[in-house]
Amino acid sequence: MNQEELKKKIYNIMDQHKIGTLATVKKGKPHSRYMTFSNDDEFTFYTPTNKDTHKADEIEENPNVHILIGYEGEGLGDPYLEVEGQAKIRDDQKMKDWLWSETMERWFTGKGDPDYIVLEIYPESIRLMNAEGDTPATLDL
Repeated sequence: MNQEELKKKIYNIMDQHKIGTLATVKKGKPHSRYMTFSNDDEFTFYTPTNKDTHKADEIEENPNVHILIGYEGEGLGDPYLEVEGQAKIRDDQKMKDWLWSETMERWFTGKGDPDYIVLEIYPESIRLMNAEGDTPATLDL
């Protein structure tokens, strides 16, 4: 599979799947949790969180993260992505407005809640797994 085909397959999974795991590093060990992800027209991932969480503290100490996204559990051959990247904590109101949804009212008072931040994850490598063809296939960014 060429790079353009790989990019299309990766972007398709990113576009169709919004829940995955985010792993951070805590005292030299991985620490994972489920998160909701959005993406822009590129391969950057965005996920809302509270500034007073362990994941925010862990990212401040070590920005290396890992994401698994796409596997639905309907079959052992479902395609998914393994993403290695760097996370940044963002408090940009325009970005927070873009990500906001009514379901977030469970955790925040609104778009302007001072505890509401966004994790912006820049992939360094994305591996497409369990897709038809020659997988795993790695897109180095």
